Amino acid sequence: MAAAYVNYPPYAPELFQLLAGLTQDEPRLVLDMGCGTGDVARPLAALVERVDAVDPSAAMIEIGRARAGGDRPNIRWVCQSAEDFAYDSRYSLIVTGASLHWMDWYTVLPQMAVALSDHGYLAIVGGRGIATVPWVDDLNRIIPRYSTNQDFQPYNLLDELERRQLFAKVGRKRTAPQEYTMPVDQYVELFHARNGFSRQRMDAPAASAFDAAVRELVTPFADGDILTFDVTTDIIWGQPLAGTNAEHR
Repeated sequence: MAAAYVNYPPYAPELFQLLAGLTQDEPRLVLDMGCGTGDVARPLAALVERVDAVDPSAAMIEIGRARAGGDRPNIRWVCQSAEDFAYDSRYSLIVTGASLHWMDWYTVLPQMAVALSDHGYLAIVGGRGIATVPWVDDLNRIIPRYSTNQDFQPYNLLDELERRQLFAKVGRKRTAPQEYTMPVDQYVELFHARNGFSRQRMDAPAASAFDAAVRELVTPFADGDILTFDVTTDIIWGQPLAGTNAEHR
């Protein structure tokens, strides 16, 4: 999964300006919880005093350190789960992305609430707009056939956090579309960064069949071997809360 993760498009520069603008209290310390390969932590570190980049995967952190900006002296890489992380600082901003889906919300969100500075926010960074590609409807019919997460039930993360009184939204913004080009094979491979499509969980025939189905779907949209599509990112920021005793997901 870590090796496949690097195939995702980078975030638009607009995202980092927005995140830096949300970092109001001094010193400007940022926690990137579930940082993966540091796609947020590495660029953001150039705009703040320090970023603590936390992820339970040693492989993700190893790749993040080796990528551009990963050796910045103001990035502290920490290999630890969100639930076990020891908050030894107060943060002006906490950032998390899709990894929040996999965390124990009732443990992590209250911890974040205590760890934020007086004017601090939790910013939830969405994906990179790949769901807006013109072939998305057909892709969404392929994915359930091959995913190893056959019991997955879609849900809206923000709705669930608000219903459980774990998060209070303050603002939301979507970055402007940014055109991105990618070889077809790279696009196909990025799906194996997802939990349900990791090569550790899929057997080889299923992975090959999935790759062939996606490649067949997107090739008519390619110019030669190159796909072109817009990348956008949703950012929601607000206050993490202690929550209610609602049933855990």
